[in-house]
Amino acid sequence: MTFSIIVMGVSGCGKSTLGRLIAEGLSLPFVEGDDLHPPANIQKMAEGQALNDDDRVEFLRNIGEALASHATSGVVVSCSALKRQYRDTLRSYCHAVSFVLADVSREVLMARLAARKGHFMPASLLESQLAILERPDEDERAFFVDGLLPPVEQAARILDQIRTT
Repeated sequence: MTFSIIVMGVSGCGKSTLGRLIAEGLSLPFVEGDDLHPPANIQKMAEGQALNDDDRVEFLRNIGEALASHATSGVVVSCSALKRQYRDTLRSYCHAVSFVLADVSREVLMARLAARKGHFMPASLLESQLAILERPDEDERAFFVDGLLPPVEQAARILDQIRTT
């Protein structure tokens, strides 16, 4: 069976770590979504400005192309995919994509971002992401996990869910 998975959520929820572990568990490549942002987006976020829908068009296209290029072999990609419309765009590139969301409280996210060094996304933008986050609906093939669990346990639970559906 081929898996195309997007590990989604706001900054600090553990998308990259969880995505790498899921990819390893499924013997799939992992694509770091942060690497697919156009330079203008990275600069804007680094300056403390939230991205708008127009800013995300090229980024979502880049993520979609990464999904499409692995459509027959499978891939795990990290991408915030905060809104349903963004996930719909990504599904237009790969209809069979599933989403993974680790649930983490605002307080834990703030603590994680405060401790994170060397990332272009400042903690000050967390509120803007939380404000637009739309949890996936039942029809979106989404898997949820407690983001307070150790990452290896999160991945094990998601892999169990994926393999039994």
